[in-house]
Order: sequence, then structure tokens, then C-alpha cells
Amino acid sequence: MLKLNYPGLKCAIVGEAMLITEAPFTLRKWTVKEYQKLGEIGFFHPEERVELISGNILKMSAKGTAHTSATRRTATLLRDILENLAAVYTQDPIALDDNSEPEPDIAVVRIDPLDYATHHPTPSEVYLIIEVADTSLAYDREIKAKIYARSGIADYWILNVNERQLHVFREPTEDGYQSEIILGESASISPLQFPAFNIAIQQMLPPIILN
Repeated sequence: MLKLNYPGLKCAIVGEAMLITEAPFTLRKWTVKEYQKLGEIGFFHPEERVELISGNILKMSAKGTAHTSATRRTATLLRDILENLAAVYTQDPIALDDNSEPEPDIAVVRIDPLDYATHHPTPSEVYLIIEVADTSLAYDREIKAKIYARSGIADYWILNVNERQLHVFREPTEDGYQSEIILGESASISPLQFPAFNIAIQQMLPPIILN
């Protein structure tokens, strides 16, 4: 292996291939304030779905019919069950920290008299976050689970519409969730903050259409 050193760039030649081992650049991270300012000045297309995760502006994938159905069914179910005990928002921003403002598919949050007109819900105001996964399971399990755990979100669910399962994450730490259980569609679950209510997972999922 031959090592080459150029100003600002380190690389090595292995056979006929050149491998860059150190580049003179890093990704530019964004803060929540900067991200919000971009939205205010119309930087993003009105129909473009983006979110800020760990300082990175990420474009969200298009929503399939199963994803949309599951989100709608789950939100309706939670509103019917919880009534005036909590607010249920769909795909609205959550203010985790200075570098992350995700828009989870469903967030169950503390009721605010001003309906969060002055700020987005913060971790201390969040009871439950649910992401619906059709093509995003790995992203929701690895990337989003880490930022939610780091922010202290105590109850995080991923509704896997393809496998018809619910992934339940609890016991958050700086390094991630210490507990993950996977429940099948025949099971039921109670939100951590509302143990008196039992939710059938099958009711959260899109109905099976028989041909």
C-alpha cells in the first residue's frame, strides 16, 4: 500500500484503487432555529416533507396507502380512547433539542391551553410517539430510536405494517432504549402513561383485503 499526502487530503493507493482516508470537509449541521428560518422564507417546496434529525435535513419518503391507513386508524383510535386526557397529533413537529425537530407520524402529548401556538411539544410534554413503518423500519429502529431515547421519550412505538407487528421501545438512555419488545397483531398494549386503556394492535393496522 502506497500512502500519498496532499495539502488537506490524505489517501492511500491499494493496487489500482485510491482510497480517501481523510477529507478536508465535514457536513454542515443545522440548528432548529436555522431550519425553522428556512421554512419561513419558503426554502422548501410547500408539498416537500422534510424533518431535522441530529442537525441533518432529511427528505421523508412518500406515504403509501398502508402507511396512511394505519396512521389514520391509530390516531382515530387514540383520540376515541383518550378523549380529553391528551392531544393526538399526526405528522406535526416535536422539539427534541437544538438540532432535532422530527415530525413523527403520531404524537400523544399533554394538552396545551394555547394548542402549542407558542412552541412545539417538548419531551416533557410527550406521552407517546408512534412511527408507522412500511419502507422506513430500519431508519425508525436505528436513527429515530436513538434520538428519541436520548431526549428521554419514555414510550416509543413503531407500527410495522408489512409484518403486522408493533415494536415497543421503553427505558430510554443516552445510548438508546434498553427495552424493545415485538408484539404480533393479535396482542394488545397499554400506553405507559395510560395503563388503564388497552389497545388491540389489530385495530391499528389496515384491514386485510381478501381477493
